[in-house]
Amino acid sequence: MTQTISLPIWAFVLIVLFAAVTFASHFLFPSVRWFFRKRAERVISRVNERLQRPIEPFKLARRYDMIQRLIYDPDVTQAIVEHARKEKIPENVAFEQAKRYAREIVPGFSATAYFSIGIRLARWLSKSLYRIKLGTFDRKRLQEIDPDAAVVFVINHRSNMDYVLVTYLAANAGALSYAVGEWARVWPLSAVIRAMGAYFIRRRSRGALYRKVLARYVQMATRGGVSQAVFPEGGLSLNGLLAPPRMGLLNYIVDDFDPDAREVIFVPVAVNYDRVLEDTILIAADKSGTRKFKPPLIGVFARVARHVGLRLTRRFRGFGVASVSFGEPLELSKYHADATHDLTEQIANELMKRIADVTPVVGVPLVSRHILMAERVTMSELEVSVARSITMLKERHLPSPNRVAAEVVQDAISRLTARDLVRESPDGVSVTEKGKDILTFYANSIAHHFDADAAKSDSISAVAE
Repeated sequence: MTQTISLPIWAFVLIVLFAAVTFASHFLFPSVRWFFRKRAERVISRVNERLQRPIEPFKLARRYDMIQRLIYDPDVTQAIVEHARKEKIPENVAFEQAKRYAREIVPGFSATAYFSIGIRLARWLSKSLYRIKLGTFDRKRLQEIDPDAAVVFVINHRSNMDYVLVTYLAANAGALSYAVGEWARVWPLSAVIRAMGAYFIRRRSRGALYRKVLARYVQMATRGGVSQAVFPEGGLSLNGLLAPPRMGLLNYIVDDFDPDAREVIFVPVAVNYDRVLEDTILIAADKSGTRKFKPPLIGVFARVARHVGLRLTRRFRGFGVASVSFGEPLELSKYHADATHDLTEQIANELMKRIADVTPVVGVPLVSRHILMAERVTMSELEVSVARSITMLKERHLPSPNRVAAEVVQDAISRLTARDLVRESPDGVSVTEKGKDILTFYANSIAHHFDADAAKSDSISAVAE
């Protein structure tokens, strides 16, 4: 028992390593997990005290548990069997494929990441780039929403800044879970986005198995009361106009709705900007006829370097106004009572109408619209025609700039001139060749507010008369 045993060094090292791993897995890791879990619970308790809608238990479930729950869901299991039969592959292979989909979709929400880092970063980024303006906003109506209902914010998609801006403005309402496209599935961005509670979707996937896994996750989250944010247009607007809604995510929610269980309330949200960061990229994609747009890496670095330079020299004046409006909420139970075969389409169209009704009218889009109405216009004519439009918008109770027409025109013209989109001369203001497409892009965002009669009354020609 006391004899000395000699071992090779490599064997001794292996024994020590195995002992260390065993100690860590049985004693150290559980203690560390317990420490962070208790800390997270304290953070969540503090956060819930100031939120209108406390963080749902579904959102706080471990990611591993959610993945297991999803892949063993009866509907997903049935889809696995059907997929295996259709593709003539073993069921265990189809199961592993479904598991990969679940791992790809399910987020790993972290309250600390969302409220300690995400909200602060969103606030700083939004306020450092734009002057934030809250448009149509019925605070009382939104506060009256049933706290037990599942709230789905339905947002028009103008820019990738939409995620940041809405997260900041809805910070007191609760933690939003976004449906994020494939652009964000790159390391380390994907890990950060998952920690913020977002879930990834493949917009071009047509596989029945994938769609079933995604559908069941969305339905589980909705039944769990998770506050979600979706972009019904399915992607960024390439021409500034509101695009027809896509039914995918909305259809998953509507199909699984149980009027005797949890209410689902859709809140329309409209966003608009004086400057969309990706405007030239989106316009180029629209001209090419494809949604596959990827800015050149060198160009991105050049823009970032220029932006940093402007900040360091204190010459950055911001990108103007970013405005967000909240429309009249839509309760799914009221529509469900009069259900028809195209219920989802009815709801989608109604939501897009409500988004259109509250789309903010900000300076650059409004001035762009009036400049495009004439080949050349003087500043005084421009100010008078813009004033007419602002008056008309207020009379129709539509969102409008909160400044006088002269200030709106001067600010917009200075921004457009700085980008060489318009040119000032003694004869007036005219659009440059470079500016035609970009001014049209911005004018399109508010075109639906101006019907034929309104357009006639506030046109440049009307000013001349």
